[in-house]
Amino acid sequence: MMSYTWFDLIGNIGVFMVVLAFYLLQTERLYSRDIRYSLLNLTGAILLLISLLFNWNLSSVIIEFFWIGISLIGIFKHLTRKSNVIDDSGEVA
Repeated sequence: MMSYTWFDLIGNIGVFMVVLAFYLLQTERLYSRDIRYSLLNLTGAILLLISLLFNWNLSSVIIEFFWIGISLIGIFKHLTRKSNVIDDSGEVA
């Protein structure tokens, strides 16, 4: 019988955050240039990576590192963007 551990919970929260970010993007409640999108993805990927330290899966670890790196690129671009003005579509210009 499989037990449910604290790191399973952490991983499931991470999955929820990544899926939520994608859902909000697809339903246009969040935009890809919005820092919240990158932060949700970054946090979710970190939580998934923590759970993978206990339930090792190399392929999943690799994708989480890419997810973290790409999220950091989005955060960096947001923080270094000259204008953080919201345009008429609700997207950060």
